Amino acid sequence: MSEWLPSLNALRAFDAVAWHLSYRDAAAELHVTPAAVKQLVGKLEAALGPALVERRGRDIALTRAGAEGVPGLRTAFKQMTDAVERMRAGGRRNLLTITVEPSFAAAWLVPRLDGF
Repeated sequence: MSEWLPSLNALRAFDAVAWHLSYRDAAAELHVTPAAVKQLVGKLEAALGPALVERRGRDIALTRAGAEGVPGLRTAFKQMTDAVERMRAGGRRNLLTITVEPSFAAAWLVPRLDGF
């Protein structure tokens, strides 16, 4: 990998802005100030080159460059979330073993497994 990656915080801030199309709502999601989100997105834009977000009156919109990056970022964040969940589980599967008499299993337990 010859190219360096920008800050993960900046990428996350941009992803939140792209989702909400609002610095304020993105800031609420990330538990930071809108100014901090705007600064992180600005640093990402400076690192990458093209503008990712543009003002349209009181609203903001993604530029073409910003919109092109969103699907890949969403996939990457989903994969990281899944990986963290697997690590958190420690490779264990949620497994429940029940031992009962065959007559009880056939008459009572098996018919109720779908609801379990």
